[in-house]
Amino acid sequence: MSEDQPPPEDVPLATSLARLEQRLTRLETFLALPPLEQAAPPPAALAAAPAAPAPEAEEEELEYVVGQNWFAGVGIVVLTCGVGFALSLPLSSLPPLGPALIGYLLTGGLFLAAHIWRHSFELVARCFRGAAMALLYFSTLRLFFFGAVPVLSIDSGLSRTVLLAAVALNLVVALRQSSGALVVLALLTGYVTAVVPNSPGWLFAGVTLLSGLIAAAASRRSAPALLLAIPFSYLAHLLWMIGNPWAGRPLLVVSTPAGSVYFLLLYAVIIGVGPLLRRNRSSEDQLTILTAIFNCGAGYGLFLLHSLLRFPQDLVPANLVATLVFLGLAMAFWRREESRVSTFFYAMTGYLALSVAILKAFAAPDVFMWLSLQSLLVVATALWFRSRFIVVANFLIFVTVVLGYMITTDREAGVSLGFGVVALLTARILNWKSERLELRTGLMRNAYLACAFVVFPYALYHLVPRVYVSVSWIGVAVVYYLMNLVVRNVKYRWMGHLTLLLTVLYVVVVGVTQLAPTYRIISFLVLGTVLLAVSLVFTKARGGWRGGSRAVPAEKSP
Repeated sequence: MSEDQPPPEDVPLATSLARLEQRLTRLETFLALPPLEQAAPPPAALAAAPAAPAPEAEEEELEYVVGQNWFAGVGIVVLTCGVGFALSLPLSSLPPLGPALIGYLLTGGLFLAAHIWRHSFELVARCFRGAAMALLYFSTLRLFFFGAVPVLSIDSGLSRTVLLAAVALNLVVALRQSSGALVVLALLTGYVTAVVPNSPGWLFAGVTLLSGLIAAAASRRSAPALLLAIPFSYLAHLLWMIGNPWAGRPLLVVSTPAGSVYFLLLYAVIIGVGPLLRRNRSSEDQLTILTAIFNCGAGYGLFLLHSLLRFPQDLVPANLVATLVFLGLAMAFWRREESRVSTFFYAMTGYLALSVAILKAFAAPDVFMWLSLQSLLVVATALWFRSRFIVVANFLIFVTVVLGYMITTDREAGVSLGFGVVALLTARILNWKSERLELRTGLMRNAYLACAFVVFPYALYHLVPRVYVSVSWIGVAVVYYLMNLVVRNVKYRWMGHLTLLLTVLYVVVVGVTQLAPTYRIISFLVLGTVLLAVSLVFTKARGGWRGGSRAVPAEKSP
């Protein structure tokens, strides 16, 4: 069979490839092509790359992790809980100091075992160290509680130093080991020490000190230890606030001292400033955002709850102070790193506190007017914060206030006119400093102008006699036209057009059927005259522009 003939189908693949190689060699020789370089050998790293572990090896590794790591940790936790439950028994057959001494002996044994096995059994040693810290603190608590006869009185300041010594020892051990889990355990014992004496001064001083320690520690490390201060600090205050309901104490909300709610604001400041003190950080990160969200939710939520339940008479000044605190935090975050999310949450919490103060200070319907004026403050601060989120949230709140007034108020008292003025002023502010808010589309300005367009006819419909409604609406349209001449903004001209069309609709539908003949004639004559006058003005202006007698007036961008 000739070499150029195609191979039969039963020719082996190796033979076909050899023939193909021969043909390519002949072509290269005929075209005088240089020979191909030899392929480089595979890199040693790739040649020596380990093969993917087999499923059996992965299963064996998982079994190793569960059997050695998880079982060791869970087993030591279970044993520690068992010893703790034993120490919590009255054990009247032993001397009052006996259970605590037994606990201290076990603690020393655990610390010794952890030290001996720190290299050979590192995981077990860490677990022993944590169990020793827990037993050390629980054995110290046994001196005050659980026994038939307490060894020490929790009401004595000198006796409480024993608890402080146990907490300090735990903190030293945790910091020397550089273990986040041990730090959490040591801090937990500190917060328990602040709560168990059931003393307001002791609690406030302890929580403030511990929150400051966590904020200082977080400023030196990247660990998310700062988040621990939020649940621990506020949970400790909550337990005190409801009367520490254990050992037979009733569940109640404490009413003394009156200034206790302000310590919640102090905790919020300490926790809030913590992220700003962190080193090697120039922008907002996830820890900062989570701290702001939890701090606002837990801090102000507990502050508001305690104030409403026990100090309603101080609700206004307390919330005004809260407004300053949270807006101050928002300004600090903006000045420090131009934060977006944290600034938003702190600022909105401050606005919420101000709203609560207004709701408490004023009765309806005046409260709606003050709430609408608050939106001007919100927009002014949003300009400084460059926050579109605040502007959008403020608009939604403003619309809610307007709808709430319309729904709940039976008789119009002129507050709606204030709503319209606030909407127009807000739109002008947004137009004036739109570049600071990055509002390029004008959507929010149009939304506020739409509110003004609806609110003014609504207010005049309820304020003026029915026979003068159409005339008052015509006056609003004239005001829009005058504003267009002042600010050179086509949107006000369109608002005037739409208001006139709304007046036409009102006169046709209501004027014909409900007004007396005299007032019906007056309404038609006034409306027709204004419509013709507006038409003549625009006709003349349009003709002048086309004829070139004057230049088209420059209008500002919306």
